[in-house]
Amino acid sequence: MRPVDDLTLDLFADLAPRAPEAVPATAAEVLDILRGWSEQGLLRHLDTAMARFVAAQDPEAAPALLVATALLVQMEGRGHSCLPLALLVADPNAVLAWPAEAQEELHALWSRLPRPLARWQQALARSPLLRVAAHAPDQGQPLVLGGPAHAPLLYLRRYWDYERQVAAQITQRSMAVVPVEAAEVKQWLDRMFAPTPEAFDWQRLACAIALRGRFSVITGGPGTGKTYTVARLLALLFATAPEPERLRVALAAPTGKAAARLKQSIDASLKQLDSSLGGLLDLEALVQRVGAARTLHSLLGARPDTRAFAFHHGQPLDVDVLIVDEASMIHLEMMAALLDALPPAARVVFLGDKDQLASVEAGAVLGDLCRSAEAGHYTSATAAYALAAAGQPLPAACLADAGSALPLAQQTVMLRESRRFGGPIGQLAQAVNTGDSARALALLRAAEGGVLHMREGAPPQAVCQLAVARGQAAVNYQAFVQALAARPALTMAAEAHTAWVRSVLTAFERFRLLCAVREGDWGVAGLNRAIEKALAEQGAIAPRGEWYAGRPVMVTRNDAALGVYNGDIGVALPGAMAGSGLRVYFMDGPALRAVGVSRLAHVETAFAMTVHKSQGSEFEHTALVLSAHAGSVLGRELVYTGITRARQAFTLMSQAPGLLASAIHSPTQRVSGLLGFLEQQAGQAREAPGSAAPDELAPWVD
Repeated sequence: MRPVDDLTLDLFADLAPRAPEAVPATAAEVLDILRGWSEQGLLRHLDTAMARFVAAQDPEAAPALLVATALLVQMEGRGHSCLPLALLVADPNAVLAWPAEAQEELHALWSRLPRPLARWQQALARSPLLRVAAHAPDQGQPLVLGGPAHAPLLYLRRYWDYERQVAAQITQRSMAVVPVEAAEVKQWLDRMFAPTPEAFDWQRLACAIALRGRFSVITGGPGTGKTYTVARLLALLFATAPEPERLRVALAAPTGKAAARLKQSIDASLKQLDSSLGGLLDLEALVQRVGAARTLHSLLGARPDTRAFAFHHGQPLDVDVLIVDEASMIHLEMMAALLDALPPAARVVFLGDKDQLASVEAGAVLGDLCRSAEAGHYTSATAAYALAAAGQPLPAACLADAGSALPLAQQTVMLRESRRFGGPIGQLAQAVNTGDSARALALLRAAEGGVLHMREGAPPQAVCQLAVARGQAAVNYQAFVQALAARPALTMAAEAHTAWVRSVLTAFERFRLLCAVREGDWGVAGLNRAIEKALAEQGAIAPRGEWYAGRPVMVTRNDAALGVYNGDIGVALPGAMAGSGLRVYFMDGPALRAVGVSRLAHVETAFAMTVHKSQGSEFEHTALVLSAHAGSVLGRELVYTGITRARQAFTLMSQAPGLLASAIHSPTQRVSGLLGFLEQQAGQAREAPGSAAPDELAPWVD
């Protein structure tokens, strides 16, 4: 029996004083709080401006809608295409990851907002500025609430449209299987690839899969042979096309550097293949037909001061086959524009490393498309085609039921064996990619063969010394300094000047400092200043203003008129003639391009650059610089991308111990609804009259 005192307390429990319930926040209070967060740097002024716009357009807007709008725009600025509403309602800090000192204020506001997810959804749905995609008509609302009922996603309208358009294009193209003669394909693949009886050859499969489809993805880490494979795919297309002389092939990449590397790699692979084929194909003609690789902006016809491109659905690209490298850098808006501009009958093949950093802008398209690439999820029809065309039975672990397999999966191949990255650098990259910080640290501390180096807790001066000091074991900017000093006399022929310029550019590309952040002593800006000062003290350069001989620069804005694009790197050097002034020289494959310095308004010094900007490049020696103030930027993908830029040597310079392990344990996850759209589009395609499930398609001719 319970004590009497306990029973008495129960009787009067309702009379005991309670903590007062939080007073619901008003719209005006929310706008004030949002403005305060902008002043603290927790939000951008753009984020709060969008909330004020919603309040001005809808005077009855609920406080929850104003908060969600500001945070949605902030998430878009961080690379997410939408806002996960259920997670935001349950735990806002799980979405925002704000510092500890800001969390108390965040939770104070949350206590004054409707708590259950359903009440948030109701509050948002009342606004005429928001469309509930499941049942509301499209009236041009700037906000869209979509996604599954248990995990709704809030979008800015254009990102909702981009994801829907990309999913529709990919699904349609993945299901548009091109009939091929499997026996003929196998004969050519047998000639192009050496037999591998003991291992499954994923490169052979990638060629066979891409040949039969209008849309294909070939993913893999460094050294897995993505461009080697696609060169053989081009030869296979050339060999099996009814009229190969009419085949229009284009190469593209997000940056000029990546585009140039793609062209060089494919040309080299085709020349190597030519000798093994014994003249069965006129590959020299194919090399000529392919032409130069271009940036995506150049390919689509970027126009100044507008997001629109010259090529689109109504004015498609003049191409039969499009190969796009470094696809991890393609953001959602660019992917939508690119797919929209492709002719319906064209093939497109995307190459890229799914584990690299995603684009700075919103979307992680390649990561979304390759979410299940390692598992395969191939149907029995795909397995039958792989056996007939590639001569290999697919591993049983990679098979799936037709009803659960996306059409996209049937056109995606992951290359798994690295032929170039098996040494210490490759082992380090693999350890980082799998989240094994203990293994990564052990590799760096072992400094095996002088390939890997690490220094933690060093001052920024140590980073500068690594970059410019004479007598370093690994390559640094002294190779660049020596090339600069070897300038030929003005009386020498123009050919000598051209050779000198090429040697300077080549020397500069041997080493690079890669940073996680832009600002501060451990960022791009601080290290560029420090290296300039150190090289000036050595007498290697004479920076007496913005422009000086030997200044390396990166283009930061596309300029089609000048033929330069965001990410292009060149060096300011004097011209061949006396008094010709400084020009910035860019390497375009074996050729050189030069632009007068007065015409380049959008450039920045490039002794140090961000890891993001380094994608598509490789350096003999790469030094990755980790700042203690990088915050959420410092993640696993950033470290992995930095490591894989190195060919022969890698150095890690960390401002404080523990930063590497922290980064390895922080994989970046971008919020997206693209996979949901792909599943929805695939379901609709299967249910449409006359459509076929992936297992019922006829992908090859026996």
